[in-house]
Amino acid sequence: MNAAVETPKGLDIDALHRFLDTELGGLDGPLRAELLHGGRSNLTYRVTDGTSGWVVRRPPLGGLTQSAHDMSREFRVVAALRTSAVPVARAVALCEDTSVMGVPFSVVEYVPGRVIRTQADLHRLSVEQIPRCAFAMIDVLAQLHDVSYQAVGLEGFGRPEGFAARQVKRWRNQWEAVSTRRLSDLDRLHARLAATVPAGNDASIVHGDHRIDNAIADPDDPARIRALVDWEMAALGDPLTDLGLHLVYRDPAFDPVLGGSAASTSPRLPGVDELAEYYSRLTGRDLARLDFYLGLGYFKIAVIAEGIHARYRQGLTVGEGFETVGAAVPRLVAAGLSALNGRGAS
Repeated sequence: MNAAVETPKGLDIDALHRFLDTELGGLDGPLRAELLHGGRSNLTYRVTDGTSGWVVRRPPLGGLTQSAHDMSREFRVVAALRTSAVPVARAVALCEDTSVMGVPFSVVEYVPGRVIRTQADLHRLSVEQIPRCAFAMIDVLAQLHDVSYQAVGLEGFGRPEGFAARQVKRWRNQWEAVSTRRLSDLDRLHARLAATVPAGNDASIVHGDHRIDNAIADPDDPARIRALVDWEMAALGDPLTDLGLHLVYRDPAFDPVLGGSAASTSPRLPGVDELAEYYSRLTGRDLARLDFYLGLGYFKIAVIAEGIHARYRQGLTVGEGFETVGAAVPRLVAAGLSALNGRGAS
């Protein structure tokens, strides 16, 4: 079937062909696949039969934080949001039977467009387009937080009450699971966060990883977002956790986690204060405790980065640019402490 075709690591192309052939009632030809990005989160592949295209997602090789790689959660929220104003790819199929390809995986339609991963990608846009694209990302975030999760059938998607406190506890537990070293500053950051959790905001669907390279923009108008992707950490909870993390991605300390020069850290983008103010105007939410949400964002990224670093040390990453990730962890932790002291990224 596809024996002569070289396929990316982590994907059984013949098994996938049999699965999609059955699910879709026939394919137009043999499948070809390419790795879009992998190893830092769920592995993502573009697959085509020569006529149609799909995106296949599976957990990373040797994943150490299983709750962050739940295929059914990601698929369910994308399917639910299809009826909302939030731009998402069409959900195609979910396979939780590990006998098919060794791991659970999901399939959504391929959405053509522009993915802005690096500063070089961003800087190809005009001076006028760059801020418009940044504010469009906030528009989409506000749209997401405006969706009634009950109306789209996500009542049982999670427990929104106490979400921020559980996030502090969860990422501390994840650190214990993946850490390769002891960091006293991380202990301090966790203690400060645990002691200062806000009472909470209204609950909404949260994306959990909202940044510019997790969006597909229109190739002709990058201020038009065609699809928000990578929903592996979606949940019901405090919407300001999404905003805080999105703003933390503006910090150059995040650069090494994506192999250097992440688009979200470009100095040409609007600053943290400007983006936060825009979100507040759109949603009417009070940002008086934004310092906590920034600190939590740094904490979460630091733990995720440590998990990536651990997989890299074990030879379980797919792709390039992982050798710098470990060094980013102490910088992210230090930035989290600064944010709690009112000196967050601007």
